[in-house]
Amino acid sequence: MKALITGVTGQDGSYLAELLLAKGYEVHGLMRRASLFNSARIDHIFNRLHLHHGDMLDASSLRRVLARVMPDEVYHLAAQSHVRVSFDEPEYTHAVNAMGTLTLLEAVRAICPEAKVYNASSSEMFGNAPAPQTITTPFAPISPYGIAKLAAHNHAVMYREAYGMFVCNGILFNHESPRRGPTFVTRKITMALGRRDKTIELGNLDARRDWGFAGDYVRAMWTMLQGNEPKDYIVATEEDHSVRDFLWEAQRIAGHTIDMRETERLRRPREVNRLKGIPNLPGWRPTVDFGGLVKMMVEADRA
Repeated sequence: MKALITGVTGQDGSYLAELLLAKGYEVHGLMRRASLFNSARIDHIFNRLHLHHGDMLDASSLRRVLARVMPDEVYHLAAQSHVRVSFDEPEYTHAVNAMGTLTLLEAVRAICPEAKVYNASSSEMFGNAPAPQTITTPFAPISPYGIAKLAAHNHAVMYREAYGMFVCNGILFNHESPRRGPTFVTRKITMALGRRDKTIELGNLDARRDWGFAGDYVRAMWTMLQGNEPKDYIVATEEDHSVRDFLWEAQRIAGHTIDMRETERLRRPREVNRLKGIPNLPGWRPTVDFGGLVKMMVEADRA
């Protein structure tokens, strides 16, 4: 089996590449060309991967890579993934997340229409819809990121229904790990504690999220593409915790406290108050709970 992962150098891409290699796949990854190396998350498996340069905004590069690889499965993870940044860069966010997905789907349809496709949707598409959110909860995104992800989600549904392609949307709730980027709030907290900083600036401490472990969530991605019928699925833990809860638990595990300063500069113009998902993927359950996730991240950042 051959798989192509867009966004292979990201948190999810690195865990997914490990999973697929362990299952005997030939794993190909799409990387943006940059002047600096950005492969730290996959350096330990670098020599086992087949890496290709390409960009979600460059249709010719996507078609060239697909024609070269002819994958059995395509996992589309590449995105501008920071919700707060999407308010500052809405056009770029929409171009990459929405139009990039459309460009990839059209390329798959033209080059390898029999390939199974996983598209990474997001819980941010629900906006402030009442929790818990289920597969039937109406979408109501309130950020440029959520709106772009919903457009991509709808493109995927259209290609599935119009062209009979095997396309699954995974509506992933927040998922973290020691490989999370340093600008995301969970990693920002654990890194500050690991450095034993005296203070930390945070945005909305009362925002509640359904946090899971990224390694569990990539297993869900793979499971979706092993089914006989393409569908849309929620991946979540059925628990929600506030940013304040995460900070307190991280401090408890670290064994010391940090002076927290709540600042308007880090708040979003519109805030999703509470996300809590009810998963609907048969045969999948998370293996790492909230406490285990925080412990994993704190210990990794103080090592």
